[in-house]
Amino acid sequence: MRHRLPRAYAFAAATAVVLGVAGCGTVTPEDAGDGGSDTASSDTAAAGDGDGTLTVVDDAGRTVELDGPAERAVVLNSYGNEFAQAIGAGDRVVGYDRVSASRLPYLGIGDDEIVSENLQEINYESVVALDPDVFIIPRNGAWQEAAKQLESFDIPVVVATAWDFDVFHETVDLLGEVFAEPEGAAQVSGFYDEIFDLISERVADTEPVRVYWETEEPYLTGLPGSGFDQIIVAAGGENVFGDLDISGDQQAETTVDPAAILERDPEVVVHEFGPSAEPTGQDRFDTLADELTGRAGWNGVSAVADDRVYVSNGWATSGLSKALGALYLATWLHPEEFSDVDPGDYLTRWAEDFQGADFPGSDAYIQKVG
Repeated sequence: MRHRLPRAYAFAAATAVVLGVAGCGTVTPEDAGDGGSDTASSDTAAAGDGDGTLTVVDDAGRTVELDGPAERAVVLNSYGNEFAQAIGAGDRVVGYDRVSASRLPYLGIGDDEIVSENLQEINYESVVALDPDVFIIPRNGAWQEAAKQLESFDIPVVVATAWDFDVFHETVDLLGEVFAEPEGAAQVSGFYDEIFDLISERVADTEPVRVYWETEEPYLTGLPGSGFDQIIVAAGGENVFGDLDISGDQQAETTVDPAAILERDPEVVVHEFGPSAEPTGQDRFDTLADELTGRAGWNGVSAVADDRVYVSNGWATSGLSKALGALYLATWLHPEEFSDVDPGDYLTRWAEDFQGADFPGSDAYIQKVG
């Protein structure tokens, strides 16, 4: 079995190195955080060696060796922290990014547990001081630098990309191996599959409904290759901007000409703002509703005329790799086929059963305009 130098010794021996690269005390504004990369993800695999070590293959295709299942972990990215919580390993996370603290207040993250403002500017001195067994970061984060800077402290870096719709099962399985929580991982995967099995069964014989999905900023929308486009298709919809393809990136988004929305005349409109488990105040819903329906020419858009405009907190509709958003959207697109399904029941299960969070009801996160 590999033996680590005591962390106190390693920290003292490499303080000069850390201070040179940590940017200690330097903070940066919250970045996009969940943006994509063209890096191809690999199937995850894990094996326990005879000497007690654990070997996994991460999302960057790297073979990473751990001393054993993680008892102390630093996890950057709110989606990764949601997954850790969901599989039953949340109590073993000792370090976070500030975005996770903001988005997931129910985790009760303290300032002394924050090692990064985002996925790029990481305070390695703070990471080392927390004495983690593993450092987990998505592939759009600074994992290459992290691997280099933490190597001398014998802290392995595992790339796990929980925001990526395309590698959901691989990511959950990988985290299940890292934390030795295979049953928890199986339960999360089973919940995800339950949702998409229901959707695929109900929308199988339906006609696609035209959808305009707007994210955060006015006229910013998802393109083919993005998770938003994927859930539109999965829910039995047609992305009104599905003919645009500028990069193929998993998070491909672009700002469109307002006139183009009128020309494409969506039948359903969804505006998703930034995710936070903090219940959304009614004032914000009302303000966004007025802004959307008051746009020039929108009174002639089918979605507005038919009262099929929805506003959502991204914590709800982008949760569980957007499975919850796909279910909500499917019920909006095909109400007859889902007349006996309340997507709020599934959001409640995710919040209470998998996140251990107090849940004030789905209206605190998702509302219909009008």
